[in-house]
Amino acid sequence: MEASIKMPKYEAYRDSGVDWLGDIPASWSLLANKHIFRLKKNQVGKRSNEYDLLSLTLKGVIKRDMENPEGKFPAEFDTYQEVQCGDFVFCLFDVEETPRTVGLSPFNGMITGAYTVFEPNDNFDNRFLYYFYLNLDAKKRLKPLYRGLRNTIPKDSFLSFKTFVPPREQQTLIANFLDKKTTQIDEAIAIKEQQIALLKERKQIIIQKAVTQGLDPNVPTKDSGVDWIGKIPAHWEVRRSKFLFAQRKERAWKDDVQLSATQAYGVIPQDQYEELTGKRVVKIQFHLDKRKHVEKDDFVISMRSFQGGLERAWARGCIRSSYVVLRALEAIDPAFYGYLLKLSAYIAALQQTASFIRDGQDLNFDNFSQVDLFIPPIDEQCEIAKYISTFMDSSDEGIVLLQRQIEKLKEYKTTLINSAVTGKIKVTPGMAQG
Repeated sequence: MEASIKMPKYEAYRDSGVDWLGDIPASWSLLANKHIFRLKKNQVGKRSNEYDLLSLTLKGVIKRDMENPEGKFPAEFDTYQEVQCGDFVFCLFDVEETPRTVGLSPFNGMITGAYTVFEPNDNFDNRFLYYFYLNLDAKKRLKPLYRGLRNTIPKDSFLSFKTFVPPREQQTLIANFLDKKTTQIDEAIAIKEQQIALLKERKQIIIQKAVTQGLDPNVPTKDSGVDWIGKIPAHWEVRRSKFLFAQRKERAWKDDVQLSATQAYGVIPQDQYEELTGKRVVKIQFHLDKRKHVEKDDFVISMRSFQGGLERAWARGCIRSSYVVLRALEAIDPAFYGYLLKLSAYIAALQQTASFIRDGQDLNFDNFSQVDLFIPPIDEQCEIAKYISTFMDSSDEGIVLLQRQIEKLKEYKTTLINSAVTGKIKVTPGMAQG
């Protein structure tokens, strides 16, 4: 908003008649969409093999990879619609739940008939119209047009909806300005996202090295004799997992809180999970005695453990009976094994036991027992865990800072688009070019 205050304004404004919009430049027109867009209804029919498949995403209209599809494809595409470069693709159904309502296609291709395809009139700069509707979509400004239980916008209602448009020359100035500025912002965001990726990669390397090699770079090493482990410090022990951890088979205690096993947060109380994520969890009211008791610092095996490793319990409570609960048979540092059991190399070794993926069975104690573990002395476990924790705190602070900077850039981009397409700032030729 601060940037918009410093930018020039139009000479004269008038009341738009729309509460959220306020005043607009006096030179701008208010036009029904039927004067701006033409509805297209060209189905590809039996010629679908001649078209690229397109999809509307948060990144706009993209080409889909037919050779390596993600998601389901229909048996045939005869009812799909033809899309030309420069056409608009609108999602006018379930609008409130849709990540992106509008897309301006940079491609020729075809798209599902569930979307609505419009061709803009030649008197309008389609890039300006795209930014205008992108701005409306950011705040769900089309919501008053919803009809029916599915929150659908009828095509007639959309064509009657009025768009505020400047003269054609001003449309192009605004579009050029926003093309330039949003590209710069997107490039800055991409750089920061790359920095986050590098920090996360470095974090995994540091954890892997500390957990598998210890903190002394000069310590003598030995071959562990286990493929996934490789070389380890000579004084460390390798042992079958079942001789370090056993199953905890106790039924839930009367005062146990219900726990959720998550890859992001470990095993935590369901109330805490709801608070962290904003998601509701269905809590079991009956047959709690059939659930399994969990002690703090136990580890839990779930079906998804083959994707993200075993989860550490951060609280006492109970969990679904389908989970396997592990308790340590000797003194260990749970923080150290919390890192070890999330290593990518350990998870890969766990996946090698994964016939359960094919036959539909859950990952169980037998799978866990097949993967050997290494055991540093307990004092080293504590030192390594403390070192990693300190490093991660510092690294995570850097990641959080970059994420905040990205959010600020995204907010600035949204504000800039809104200010330009609603006439809060006047884009001059120098701003569009320089």
